Amino acid sequence: MSLTRADRLALLLSLIAVLAAYIVADRVFEQMPHLEDEIAYAWQADAIAGGRLTMPSPPDPHSFLVPFVVDLDGQRFGKYPLGWPVLLAVGVIFGVRSLVNPLLAGLTVWLTYRLGKRVFGETVGLLAALLTLTSPFFLMNSGSLLAHPLGLVLSTAFALTWLNAWDDSTEYPWLATLTSALCLGGLAIARPYTALGVSLPFVFHGIYVWVRASWGKRRRLLAFVAVVLALASVHFMWQFAVTGSPWTNPYTLWWEYDRVGFGPGYGRLEQGHSLTQARVNTKHSLFVGWHDLFGWGRYSWIFIPFGLLAILRHRRWAGFLLASVFPSLVIIYLAYWIGSSLFGPRYFYEGLYSLTLLSGAGIAFLAGWPTSPDESWRKYSGWRRARPLSVTALVVLLLSANLFFYTPIRLGGMHGLYGISRARLDPFLTPQAQEFTPALVIVHADRWTEYGALLELQDPFLDTPFLFVISRGQRPDSNLAAVFSERSIIHYYPDEPDIFYTAPRPNE
Repeated sequence: MSLTRADRLALLLSLIAVLAAYIVADRVFEQMPHLEDEIAYAWQADAIAGGRLTMPSPPDPHSFLVPFVVDLDGQRFGKYPLGWPVLLAVGVIFGVRSLVNPLLAGLTVWLTYRLGKRVFGETVGLLAALLTLTSPFFLMNSGSLLAHPLGLVLSTAFALTWLNAWDDSTEYPWLATLTSALCLGGLAIARPYTALGVSLPFVFHGIYVWVRASWGKRRRLLAFVAVVLALASVHFMWQFAVTGSPWTNPYTLWWEYDRVGFGPGYGRLEQGHSLTQARVNTKHSLFVGWHDLFGWGRYSWIFIPFGLLAILRHRRWAGFLLASVFPSLVIIYLAYWIGSSLFGPRYFYEGLYSLTLLSGAGIAFLAGWPTSPDESWRKYSGWRRARPLSVTALVVLLLSANLFFYTPIRLGGMHGLYGISRARLDPFLTPQAQEFTPALVIVHADRWTEYGALLELQDPFLDTPFLFVISRGQRPDSNLAAVFSERSIIHYYPDEPDIFYTAPRPNE
């Protein structure tokens, strides 16, 4: 099948997305983990790249602190589900760890276009792809080492193939059904709770299909459910492999209260998580989200109501199905005790296409452009040309304001997040430092991030030139020095980054 001009433009936007996301990964985040989540993902990816799900716990595990990496029964493993660390491990093996999410970003833009083209037509598909590419929310997460870009690819691919699976005009319905099931099952392995939120609107559509469909479609629906459940069971097999029980959530091994639900024992508050706290968390997450979505301040949502009108006008009910994914995620994450705002409302990230497609449809609706695949372009003359021209001018103005003002400021503020930067590694890359190797570095840090930044030079196998431990006092430090007697001992103080002490600093 030949590509249309719109298809080629969408491919170009996808390639630009790869480049833009990589620039963010390189220039903003310096190809380093900054959040505790990213550090844990990097640790898991390194372990998996080396052929291990778990590692033997090191001597004095509290000194060998790795955020969100837990120790149980003499084994050490990350608390996060298996899907993203496995894919990230592929990047580690080929030496392109920081390119994995940018490649997923490009795929996201392409899939968003395809989804928009299928439901609303090429014009809306291109607009949605462009809005995705210029979204600060999208760029921040695509340049990170977080799991959300993989989740968005799987969510978007699932939605697209699901619609194809139940369309009577689809040439290979069984292939579409199997692909859709694989995407949702993969999302369940990578982000199980998010998979629940993404799938919820499609569950209701599946019930509708079951009631109205032939037995042929019903058999495919049963096969879809079977494949999804089989893949989702991998998550529980992984929990069994690392904890000894399929029902033990590794999140609770780091923080016992880190669970989904309401009441005592859920969340950090003494009385537990509540609907009031859920409302506060969600309100704050969405407040930040509306700014980060397109960089138009609190007005990033302005085209969404018109997108809903476009759906009603053409009765594109598939559009409502896609539009419901984002609010579905908002609703189910009410039950989680903490919100998300640092990288935007990232718990809702896998529903991004709900907002970009609705906004794209809203822009097209206002401009008088096609909002349905079977709608042709209208010709405007005279004063009527003011309609598409004014909408185009408004969109160009908004996109320019974002790209020249909001996005540079927002992304610039993420550089050196938590004080983590490549500069913290420089002292250990000097010839002076290399003379000490192999070395055990006892880091006397005031903040965990001063120590956490250095973990980029260490792997789970503890065979790197430098091993880093966080100081926990004279006796634990001395015990570790005795265990690693074959290594040089360095006492390192981040406030004196260029000095390596062979004994604790005086007056410490």
